[in-house]
Amino acid sequence: CLHGGLSPSLDTLDNIRALDRIQEVPHEGPMCDLLWSDPDDRCGWGISPRGAGYTFGQDIASQFNHTNGLSLISRAHQLVMEGYNWAQEKNVVTVFSAPNYCYRCGNMAAILEIGENMDQNF
Repeated sequence: CLHGGLSPSLDTLDNIRALDRIQEVPHEGPMCDLLWSDPDDRCGWGISPRGAGYTFGQDIASQFNHTNGLSLISRAHQLVMEGYNWAQEKNVVTVFSAPNYCYRCGNMAAILEIGENMDQNF
């Protein structure tokens, strides 16, 4: 699980674990990317319209999962009306846990429960 998405500077979970997490959110770099990046329909890395982080394609998510022995990247960072949304051939799921965001969006909220056999329930 992470807040935003992947970083072109981080290929492995060990790279992520090695980051200094006790810091103000930087304006650029790997920590910034983990907080601000988003999945995208285009392949590869892209410039994020947010002005921070990157966009990453299904090819990037699939390679990251394969390299790290993962089956899923779970993230939050984007409002989804149904509370959760699968993306990139189910390599990425966005789970948004704030119902009716800002008291005006009318969205549902969700949580993800992963069972012992890796079954997923929302």
